[in-house]
Amino acid sequence: MSELLTLENVDAYYGRSHVLHAVSLAVRRGEVVLLLGRNGAGKTTIMRTAMGLVAVRGGDIRLRGRRILGLAPHRIAQLGIGLVPEDRRVFAKLSVRQNLELGRKAPSDPDRPGAWNFEAVFALFPALAELQSRRSGTLSGGQQQMLTIARTLMGNPELLLLDEPAEGLAPVIVEVLAERLATLRHQGIAMLISEQNLTFARALADRAYVMESGTIRHQGAIDELDAHPQAWTRYVGF
Repeated sequence: MSELLTLENVDAYYGRSHVLHAVSLAVRRGEVVLLLGRNGAGKTTIMRTAMGLVAVRGGDIRLRGRRILGLAPHRIAQLGIGLVPEDRRVFAKLSVRQNLELGRKAPSDPDRPGAWNFEAVFALFPALAELQSRRSGTLSGGQQQMLTIARTLMGNPELLLLDEPAEGLAPVIVEVLAERLATLRHQGIAMLISEQNLTFARALADRAYVMESGTIRHQGAIDELDAHPQAWTRYVGF
């Protein structure tokens, strides 16, 4: 698989605070990669940095080999990266369908199959089809998470960045979400997932990066990380 997203020795800052330290990682086409680590390790910052939302003062970021460092977030989204934020950020006063409409755009590659539209997202999340006239602020947490993912898919991304997608959801909803993300994986959508629910995440992932204090401490296939239980205990807390 060829590399889709690459970060090379990235140093990122919030104001004067140095929050990512020479971070290098890659997500290949069609691959699911985990970001693991305790709260504050830098997982969310990596995603925000990839979307152009955090100041970078060193290193490089590329999408399909093209340099995207310094581009505006909306331009990065147009090129094929979709961010599903931890706090969901639905437009509470708008209906489900209106939220989806706001996310709609043509795919970055017009020849790429599987363009997302209302029919496609309703097939993936049938509950949203039944709720499409409802105001989004009245939905449950699980329904809002499905809406946020569906709205991001309406932008026809090639890569999804999912920040703690299972956080705060009931176990039965987490199971449904895992099934839907597995469907996306089979359709060839690459994913970078920050997640604390390892049962949920490990069922999807090919590889993982383990972070501490803005630095990557371990990386490799999931079964390779299982061979280093001290890494789970020290850096992830399990």
